[in-house]
Formats: sequence, C-alpha cells, structure tokens
Amino acid sequence: MTMRRVIALLGKRDAPTDAVEEYCRYLGRALAQHEISLELRRVPWDSRGWSESLKDLRLQAQSLPPYTWFLVQYTALAWSTRGFPFQFLRVLKVLRASNACIAVVFHDVEPFPGSRLVDRFRHALQTHVMRRAVAVANRAVFTVPLEKISWLPAGASNAVFVPVGPNLPVPSNPYAVPPAASRLNVSTPVVAVFGITGGSAGVHETQLILASIRAAAQELGKLHLCVFGRNADSAGPTLREGIRDLPVDLSVEGVLEEAQVVERLSTSDVLLFVRGAISSRRGSAIAGIACGLPVIAFAGSETAAPITDAGVVLVPSDNQDELNATLLRVLSDPTYRTELSTRSRRAFAEHFSWRSIAIRLAALLK
Repeated sequence: MTMRRVIALLGKRDAPTDAVEEYCRYLGRALAQHEISLELRRVPWDSRGWSESLKDLRLQAQSLPPYTWFLVQYTALAWSTRGFPFQFLRVLKVLRASNACIAVVFHDVEPFPGSRLVDRFRHALQTHVMRRAVAVANRAVFTVPLEKISWLPAGASNAVFVPVGPNLPVPSNPYAVPPAASRLNVSTPVVAVFGITGGSAGVHETQLILASIRAAAQELGKLHLCVFGRNADSAGPTLREGIRDLPVDLSVEGVLEEAQVVERLSTSDVLLFVRGAISSRRGSAIAGIACGLPVIAFAGSETAAPITDAGVVLVPSDNQDELNATLLRVLSDPTYRTELSTRSRRAFAEHFSWRSIAIRLAALLK
C-alpha cells in the first residue's frame, strides 16, 4: 500500500496540553485507513523567530513533491503572542510559492471579542487574516457550520464544515463504550465537569456548577461531583467550601491521561458543560458525547446541528434556575437519561467519530 503524504502544519505549542496537536494525532490515525500519512510539523516562530522559521518552512516545502497537501491548523494564539496573527498570511504565502496545496483548518472560527480600542483592532485584524486565508487556501475547513460564521465571504466555494472529534481513545463503534444508561442501578448519581476556564470566567463557571449541584442535592440527596481537566485544581478549594454542608462527594483532578478521561466520563451519568456555549468545535463537550453521556450546556451563536442531534439539553446562557431544573430532571428521570444517551451515541457515530471525520477530510485532500 502506497501512503499519500500530507503535512499537518502547526504553530506555537499550547500548554499544559495542546488540543490542536492531539486533534492532528487522532486524525492521522484515522486518515491512515484512507492511505494518507499525516506528518506533524511546527513553525517554531516563538523560539527561533519568524525570519528563520519561514526560511526553514520554505526549504521544507520546496523539498516535497509539487501539490503536496498542507493541512494548516489555525488558532490566533498559535501564530501570535497576543492574538495578532498577521504573520500567518506569510506562512500561507510561502506554501503557495512552493506549489503546495493548502487546506486551512479553522479551530478559531470567530475573531476575539472586546470593547477596548486594542480589542477592536485585534478583532479587525483577525477578521482580515481569516478572510485572506480563505481566499488563498484551496480548502477552508471550518469546525462549525458555515451559516454560523459571521465574517465568511458569500460564495466561498472552497469552504467546508467538518466538526472536531474527541481527543480520546474512544472506539468509533459507539456501542463499545457503555453509556450512562448502564448505570441505572447505581445509587449515587455522578455529575462530570471536564475542564474549567481560567481567570474570572472560571470563577463564574464554578459558581454555576455549585448552585446547580446544591439544588440537585437538596432534592435527590447524595451525589458525586467529579471535576477534572484544565484549571480543575484551582477551582478545588471553592468547590469544597461550597459543598461542605451537603451530601456530595467531590473528586477534583487536574489534567489526566486520555484513558483516565474516558474512564471518568464513562462512569458518570451526565456531563455539565458551562464553559461558554456548546458547539461542534468544543472538544471537551464532544468527549462526553463520545462516551454516551447526556450533556447539559448553554446555547450560543455557534450552537447548531449536528451538536444538537446528540443528547444535549440546551439551557439559555446563564439561566441558573433552568440549569438547576435541567440537571435535576436528567438525574431523576432514568427514561429521559437513556433517551439522551442513545442520541449521543448515534450522533457520535454519524458525525463526531474520527472514522466519520477522516472520510470527509480524505475526500477533500485529493
């Protein structure tokens, strides 16, 4: 079997985990089934500077056969320190001059918001860069449906929608992972929270979580709250203080190994997702769907099918009363929970499994 070579091009590495790099690694394994070898390379501008990095990229691109595909991963902070990615267009220019085929994968699909002067300038620059990238690329791959993108030029025939998958070792067969419905005979309900945003946003999320857990515990009695992932450790003291008078068992863990994440999710009854609005680019929410969980989440401007085809119960943004009522219903109604779990498994198989994603991207990279 002759493997066709495709280069996944990344910018600065994120820490403590790099979700885009993990995306590429899982995608590469899936694309191998389509006789495509995905090779990861970085443009190390943050350590070597832009001039040297672009020179090396030019030499690498010119050493490859003409029309080799580059799958260029875009987030604003991967190509800039503070979200001003004007150098990203130079990366695409180098590839174009080297007769490469370019597919840009937009993990950031909208410019950063903000009302300050610097925020408005950043917003305008990011919009310009993304529009130019669409114009330059052979393919522009968006991780949310195209109709949800405010700045996308009309008639962008090279634009396609492909959601992200779970950066987890979850089989493409959704029935290989026991769904939450299999826990119907377990007495203590388990609520999972996968990751908390840093800074003031994380403080707000923690308060939302505590309020909904308090309301559920007052009605149902003993619960188990399982919080893990990014910034979970920093929220631990507030969470412990908030439940100390309640019959709630709390486990707080930081960044876990991928297999441990699958284990935590697969032994939970529901994923509480309050890290902003849910969409088809939110990998932590899709992780819950992949493990057959009902997901309670906020609706937002990017929320649309196919994420809404899964067992996702949408709540208006920051509506604490409805969030409380929804969590209580999911935990107290086994039939409803089973229905949501079945929807999550079906949506995962059809839309969010790496097998499904690889089929779509392999068809584009011709």
